Formats: sequence, C-alpha cells, structure tokens
Amino acid sequence: MNRKKLSLLLGILTFLVGPVFAQMDSTIDLEAMSAKGKELYFERVSCWVCHSDDASGGVGPTLLNGPTPLDIQEQLDSNPQMAVIVSELNPSVDDLLALSVYIRDLGGNSTSLDDVNGWRTELTAMLAAKADATVFALTARDKKVLEIQSFDTVVEDWQRKAKTGSLKQDYQVTELATYDNGEAVFSPEPGKTYFYQNIGTTARRVRDVEPSNYTQVVIGDADTKEVIVSGAMPEELRGAVHTTVLTPDARYVYIIGPSSGVAPQGGRALRVPATLLKVDALTLQPIKQLDVGGRTHHAQIFQDKYLLIDTFIASPGGLDVFLFDPETDQIIGGVRSEDLGGSSYTAYTDNEFIYILMQPGNDGGMLDGAARVASGQATTSLPYWVSKLDPETWEVVAEYPYSGFRGDWIIIDSDSDYLYVPAAGSANVSKINNSTGAIEWSTPTGIGPYGGTLNADETELWVSNKGEATGALGRTLTVVDTESGRGLDTVFSGYQADHVLLSPDGKEMWVTSNGEGRIYVFDAATKEQLKVIDMPQRGNPHGLVWVQYDENGVGHVVRDQGGFHNGINPADGRPLIK
Repeated sequence: MNRKKLSLLLGILTFLVGPVFAQMDSTIDLEAMSAKGKELYFERVSCWVCHSDDASGGVGPTLLNGPTPLDIQEQLDSNPQMAVIVSELNPSVDDLLALSVYIRDLGGNSTSLDDVNGWRTELTAMLAAKADATVFALTARDKKVLEIQSFDTVVEDWQRKAKTGSLKQDYQVTELATYDNGEAVFSPEPGKTYFYQNIGTTARRVRDVEPSNYTQVVIGDADTKEVIVSGAMPEELRGAVHTTVLTPDARYVYIIGPSSGVAPQGGRALRVPATLLKVDALTLQPIKQLDVGGRTHHAQIFQDKYLLIDTFIASPGGLDVFLFDPETDQIIGGVRSEDLGGSSYTAYTDNEFIYILMQPGNDGGMLDGAARVASGQATTSLPYWVSKLDPETWEVVAEYPYSGFRGDWIIIDSDSDYLYVPAAGSANVSKINNSTGAIEWSTPTGIGPYGGTLNADETELWVSNKGEATGALGRTLTVVDTESGRGLDTVFSGYQADHVLLSPDGKEMWVTSNGEGRIYVFDAATKEQLKVIDMPQRGNPHGLVWVQYDENGVGHVVRDQGGFHNGINPADGRPLIK
C-alpha cells in the first residue's frame, strides 16, 4: 500500500475511533524488545542471510539506515527475494516491531516509546488493509494443490506403508567361481593407516589420460595421501563402481562383479553387473564370484561383524536390503521393497537399527520422479520417507517422512539422536528427530545433493552437491550448522562429488569426485583444500574405507561410508587403534 492510501486510512480510523495515539502503551521495554529482535534477526532463515550479521549488507543492501516496521512490511509484500522470509519467519506485528528496534540499535538510530506506539498503529492499519486485498480466482486444480502443498499435510495424514510383523526373507548365495588369488602386492606397516577405493572406467570429464577399461581396487597411504598400489580385475570380471566394503578384519574387499549370465533360483538373469566379487585385500585379486540376488549399490559394516548391503535391482527372489556374513559368504536375512511399501534406494545403520531410504513405488521409478521435480516438469511428487527396521525382529518400527524428494544418504549422529537426509530432487537437507520423527529443520543445499558427513564435534554437516537426479554436474559442498540449519559455507571441490567422509582422526574431509577421477581432501576446521589424489588412469571412484594396522600388524576397518568402527569415534576423542 502506498503512503497516500495509508494516510487516508489512518484519517478514517481517527474519525471513527478517535486519535490513533490515544491509547499509548507506556509499559514497553525497549531493551527486551531489542533482545527479541536479535533472536528473530538470527533465525535460521532471516535477515542475516542477505544483510550480514551486523546488518552492513551482503547480497542485500545495508540496513544501518534504520528501517521502520512499515518499511520491512513493504519489502515483505513487494520484494520477491523476501518470499522465503514470509514463509519461514512469518513475522507478526510484535516481531516486526522488535526487528526494527534491534536493527535500528545496530545502526545507532534511537527509538522512543512514541515511535513504537505510532508504528504499531500504522502497521496494524496496513495489515488490516492488506487483508481486504483482491482475492484472485482459483481453479479446481489450484485448490487441490493448495490443500497438499504444505509438508504438514504429509505428516498429519501419514499412513503406514510397510507391512506389519516380521518382514524377514532369505536368499541362498551361490558361489559361481573361485580364483587363485596370487601373490601379495601390498605389505602394510604396523601402526599405519591406509585407504581403500574401488574405481571403474575413466571419469567423464577427464581428457588426455590413457583411459581405464577395468575395475580396480586402489590402496593409498592415508597420511601422505598417495596411491601405493592398485589391482585390476580380469577383463571378464569388470563390473561397476559403487560398492567398496571391507570385512571388519580388513582381510577382504567386496566390489560389484559382472552379470552371471545365468538365471538364479529359477528366475531370469540380470543383464547388468549383478554379482559380488570377493577380493583379497593384500593381493588385490578376486578369489570368489558370488550371486547375491541383485546388483549391489552401497555396503557398510554392521556391528563390526556383518555387512549391510542394499541393491539397485534384485533378481526374482532376491532381496533389496540384507545382512551378509563374510565368514560364510551367506545372507542371514533381509527384506524386499514391496514389503516396505515402496522402492528402497540406500540403507544405513547406527549398529542397532537399519534405516532405509524409501521412494514411492508409483512415482516414475528410481530416479525419474525426483528428476522431473528438479527440472520443473512436475509440480510435486508423492512423499519420500525413511523406514526404520529392527534387525532383531525384522519389523519396521517407525516411518519418517521427510521434507524433500529422493533422499540419497542418511547421516546419523554418534548418539543416534538425529538423522540428516540430503534430498537430490529438492536440493535440501532435513534434520529428523530419531525418537519422534519430527523435522527439526530443513535447509537448502547446492544442486542435487548426495553424500554427507558430520565433523568431529558434530556441530557441522558437510553435504556434497553432486547434481544427482538433475542431469547437472555439481562441484561444491555445502556446510550447515547442525543446531540451527544455517548455511555456513560453500566449498568448491571436484565435479560430481558424491561421497564425503570425515577421516578417522577427525581432522580432514575426504571427497570422491566421480566426474574427475579424484579424491579431494580438505581441512575440516579451516575448509582449506589440502590435497588432490588422482586415481590410476583417473578411474571413477566410489566408496571409501580406512584401515588401521595395530602394533602387531593386525588390520581393523575404522571408517567406511556407514560410520566409524572397531571403537573409533573422533567425537569421543578415539581416533586410533591402540
């Protein structure tokens, strides 16, 4: 509303109810109001984001000239950049008064009781006039969208997707072939820490490099950040990247192998790489090829004993998420997506429960639904959720819908209090209360976020912006304050950075770049880039595992994509095997 119309309205109000300043509030505490304004100014999504902490200006202009509450309201009504403030902060009259007093204090502008009372009367009249604004026609479709556009509606009418009772299913692993594992090519030193990495063919953005056409397992020195040795699989066993997991004693590596070409358990054979190769961790040569009922996606150690594995696609009778015993190379139990009520994507664990990222089964398949939302081809999507599974009973004990489309990763804090879920299709990350399922906050990231990790004291969440499900090539990391959800920093890394993991000593962030065939290493405190590690023939890296050898030369996996193992936990100051 312009000033002339506002003055006219105030004149009418004065005629009808008497002088507008007749009812002055002399009990206002300006100091308390300023304190409240400061709290509002530094909300997760509020003024500081664009105008800086001291209101001197940033993306937005300086506020040190001392805007009144009416100035702020006019911006909320007319400036498209303020839309997120309207939706997230939704300030009341008292909020606007408090914000104005605090901002004016920052700029050294004095505020009197008369100012506050006058602003309140004018602001109340302004908002009353706004309430009488023209109501535009809504179509039947518009009304349907308005009914469901709030995430609150997802939570309010959520209906359980999973079946009740035990969902446990079994699958008999078949040993397809065995191989001579040859001579050792790696001799670990007692007391040292190494990293293991599975790489595939040469990354897409690499030029002038002799291409790699093989699947390789790479070992490097975690201290010097240099590749020591790599072992290529025979050409006929070339599979795909994604899975890199070691047994807890670091004796064997499991990676994806090729299609078996045979139909397991009477079903049809998967034509994609869909076997599991067991590789000797010292010779770097395969010793077994196993049919596990599907193409494995991600894998991690569970309870320092088993491996938790999820699959991209399962053969008939195969499982979508299962626990695998590396002592026997057999599956001890698992679940199928249809029993969970949707399509599973990846699974994570806090060593007590299994958390499975679920996708709506009728939303365009594994990637399409989120991709359509991200590209604007779809206005919304069916909701996505986390399924919390108890592996003792194989029952789903909770379902947590989250605000976003196509979550890719779950980061779990050391006390299992919170889950963090980056969502590729909506470019945001949500913090979920693991007891109640409540969304503590949801905040923007870069494009197509994928993996994430917490820093040592768990005050920061690092998320890799891969461009997943969007067709884009992201190359940044977003750093977020875990308490408030405030964005703290944007860190540049390699193209299509997907996995980002905190090192076992808690001092470094390691990031795998699928687009460049590299690992980027950053200082976790300063965010300075410390090292870029080229993979052999710049092969496409995926997964990352750290192994420590104790003083007796015995190996222990201390970190993989699921978290820390064998008693290691930087949050508790335990970074090394003794």
